[in-house]
Amino acid sequence: MTGEKIIESMKPMHDRSNGLGGGFAAYGIYPGYKDFFALHMFLDNRDARKNCEAFLRETMEIVHAERIPTRTTPVITDEPLIWRFFVTPLRSVLASMQVDEEECVARAVMAINTQMKGAYVFSSGKNMGAFKAVGFPEDVGYFYRLEEYEAYSWTAHGRYPTNTPGWWGGAHPFALLGYSIVHNGEISSYDANRRFIEMFGYKCTLQTDTEVITYIADYLLRKQGLSLEEMASVIAAPFWSTIARKDEAEQQKLLYLRKVFASLLITGPFSIILGIDGCLMAMNDRLKLRSMVVGEKGDKVYIASEEAAIRVMEPDAENIYVPAGGEPVIVRVKEGKF
Repeated sequence: MTGEKIIESMKPMHDRSNGLGGGFAAYGIYPGYKDFFALHMFLDNRDARKNCEAFLRETMEIVHAERIPTRTTPVITDEPLIWRFFVTPLRSVLASMQVDEEECVARAVMAINTQMKGAYVFSSGKNMGAFKAVGFPEDVGYFYRLEEYEAYSWTAHGRYPTNTPGWWGGAHPFALLGYSIVHNGEISSYDANRRFIEMFGYKCTLQTDTEVITYIADYLLRKQGLSLEEMASVIAAPFWSTIARKDEAEQQKLLYLRKVFASLLITGPFSIILGIDGCLMAMNDRLKLRSMVVGEKGDKVYIASEEAAIRVMEPDAENIYVPAGGEPVIVRVKEGKF
């Protein structure tokens, strides 16, 4: 699918945002470079780009680098330099660091975002990319020319920041490696979640609570090897009364997850969509304080805050339903097919 319909779907969602952040994530967009990590970067100036490129060459091979194509859009202003680097870690570096390529790239992203002035990596996965800016999402999609990209999975978000500033890096999606998060709501457990996750090398510096959800997903799925269903049982853990009604084996698993990862329980109103290579997971908080609607048609699944967004993409969508609180909706594909 091109990005045209996902842009159209955001127009009836216009009043859910205030123009201080919009963005998209797309999977399967770089088939010619699918084996390389695509680093999307905001850069303040040419010196920042040169410094960042020199830093990357210390640990990685840059196979291609270019400006991300954009078009002049009057309502998108103060844009930084926006570049993408397709990279692969050097085998000698992986051997000396004794890490795999994903960990090497994740460490480089954290180093750039916390230590390098004027440079910010906002997407770093393989065969995927995030595109975001300060503006309404439909304008951001037009700015990035997303109708020219084809992807098997798209996510989109319009931001209405309340406690944090609206800036280019603070727009959603938040991405690390192949994981991307769009989020509605507010995380009241942010400080507890942040303190826990920063013990494992993550740095929350982007002035918004959503950032921590992305790092939690990376930590639980990549580093701890949990399944998507198990991750859902951590971040939106079932109530104790719900656990008590499960059979003994399920009780033991849920109790283990609640106790070991207690600090990663996300509280407060939220609905999230997690994009992964070959997969999409959506869920809301266990009290269902934020809206989420799911629909289907043929070989496509649609998830949105309102049914109106789904109907724009597919007027004849079927099986419309609203998931229960904390219930994960998981769609898995292989090479763009169910």
